[in-house]
Amino acid sequence: MLWALKSSIRSIVSILSGINFAKGSYLSIPYLRLQGGKYIQIGQNSTIGKHAWLGAFDTYLEQRFDPSIIIHSNVSIGNHLCITAIDKVEIKQGCLLSEYVYISDHGHGTDANGHPPATQPLFSKGPVIIGENSFLGYRTTILSGVELGKHCVVGAHSVVNKSFPDYSVIAGSPARLIKQNTPC
Repeated sequence: MLWALKSSIRSIVSILSGINFAKGSYLSIPYLRLQGGKYIQIGQNSTIGKHAWLGAFDTYLEQRFDPSIIIHSNVSIGNHLCITAIDKVEIKQGCLLSEYVYISDHGHGTDANGHPPATQPLFSKGPVIIGENSFLGYRTTILSGVELGKHCVVGAHSVVNKSFPDYSVIAGSPARLIKQNTPC
C-alpha cells in the first residue's frame, strides 16, 4: 500500500512539475520549491528528502539559458537540499548526499558600481558533475565548474570550488585533498 501511495504522489508531482521521474524514485513531502521541472530528470530508485529546492532556470533578467539537473539512479539525498542550475548539474548513480547540501553551477555578478546583486547577470564557470558512488557530507557546498571523480568523499561543512579526481577524500573551506583512497 505504501508503494502505491508513493507511486501516486510521484505521478501527481510529475504531472504538475514536469519532472521526469523514473520508477522507484520520489521526493519527500513537503518540498519547498520546484522550478523548471521540464529540465529536471530523476533516475530509478533515487530519493530526495524534505524541503528540497530544485531550480533549473532558463531565463533570468534578459538572459537565456539551457539548464539541466540530472540525478541518476540509486541516489539518496537528505533533507534541505538546494540545487540550482543555468548550465548543468549532474549527480551520477549511487551517490549519497547528506542534509543541507548546496550545489549550484552559477553565481551573480559582482559589479563594483553598487548595483544590487539580484539585478546583475548570472554567470557560470561550467557544469557541476558529482562522480558515481560519491558521498557529500553534512552542509557541503559545491560551486560552479567543479567535477568530482567517482568514489569521492567530501567532509562536512566543506566548500568545494575546484575539481578533484577519483577516490579523493577532501575537506575544508575551501576544500583541499586530505588523502587519496585506493580502490579495492
